[in-house]
Amino acid sequence: MLALFQTIDLALNLYTWIIIGSAIFSWLYAFNVVNPGNRFVGMIGEFLYKATEPALRPIRRFLPDLGGLDISPIILLLLVFFVRRLMWTSVAPAFL
Repeated sequence: MLALFQTIDLALNLYTWIIIGSAIFSWLYAFNVVNPGNRFVGMIGEFLYKATEPALRPIRRFLPDLGGLDISPIILLLLVFFVRRLMWTSVAPAFL
């Protein structure tokens, strides 16, 4: 059972880095630091978008309009952090 919790924790940790990468990539794209015409850059952007958008879309629906500021990645990171802490402090001790 410990291996299952460690695997879930690893997947959530990797997803945390994907969320951070997506946020950084969106800033680089918005400020024209990366070349949007480059095929490799487009592939990276598409992967990050497809990996994070299904989780970010429901959060964005409930957030108020803050103009150009998108805080949905921060809220998603807090949710992932909460799930990881809940898993290790409440759920895992019951099974171990």
